[in-house]
Amino acid sequence: MSGFVEKPEPIQVPGLVHLHTGKVRELYRNEAGDLVMVASDRMSAYDWVLPTEIPDKGRVLTQLSLWWFDRLADLAPNHVIGTDLPDGAPADWAGRTLVCKSLRMIPVECVARGYLTGSGLAEYDRTRTVCGLALPEGLVDGSELPAPIFTPATKAEVGEHDENVSYEEVAREVGAETAAQLRQATLAVYSRARDIARERGIILADTKFEFGFDGEALVLADEVLTPDSSRFWPADQWQPGRAQPSYDKQYVRDWLTSAESGWDRASEQPPPPLPENVVEATRAKYVEAYERLTGTSWS
Repeated sequence: MSGFVEKPEPIQVPGLVHLHTGKVRELYRNEAGDLVMVASDRMSAYDWVLPTEIPDKGRVLTQLSLWWFDRLADLAPNHVIGTDLPDGAPADWAGRTLVCKSLRMIPVECVARGYLTGSGLAEYDRTRTVCGLALPEGLVDGSELPAPIFTPATKAEVGEHDENVSYEEVAREVGAETAAQLRQATLAVYSRARDIARERGIILADTKFEFGFDGEALVLADEVLTPDSSRFWPADQWQPGRAQPSYDKQYVRDWLTSAESGWDRASEQPPPPLPENVVEATRAKYVEAYERLTGTSWS
């Protein structure tokens, strides 16, 4: 069992129809037929949406995504129409709202990996492959791969876990032409972002994208290259053979699996609220990632 510890009631706004409550985002449709995405401060870990929020998290995700969309537009068009608040929306939506094109979404998590860690490392340790792709012997946690690889996953519902799949499975699911487009776009965007991050002293270890079709055009959607969807490591502390320090929710994961939390991940019990020091440390990591990547102060 997993999912929301406490599922929130969506805010009702005149002229907007609520469509979906995700782990982090609320999704609406406006009267013009466009989508309105609102990023909350919710935090998810181990397939649970936790009862404790991280202040400013939704704004960091939104503003960082906008920064990246601007730098990737020549490689992949994106779904953003604007950031104006809908009439009647709460003031708290400012800075965390995107008005977006309604796309025909592709049900694939498009993951690019330039370094070996996480579920990729677990598969490599068993089979010397990741999503069916053979990799060299001798790689360890944090090793840089010979070249970035496309390692897709299924897109799971809230409370369920994404599962890595092979490229051939994606081709069977969405068609060979679309699968090839996804792989090409994913690796091109990852490579551009990896180089931009590297200039700022950050390693982009891996990331996931979502794409949809606007007519026949493949369009980059949802969020992009945030600490929620990517592993960012400080380059000056990179040391293969161990877990790397990172700009993401690792403080949360570590606390949840510590004796202090008292939570058994294998149980069906929901995780407990986060203590203030974990909330503050996690917020600081998200803000630091934003500031280091964009070169601007968070306010």
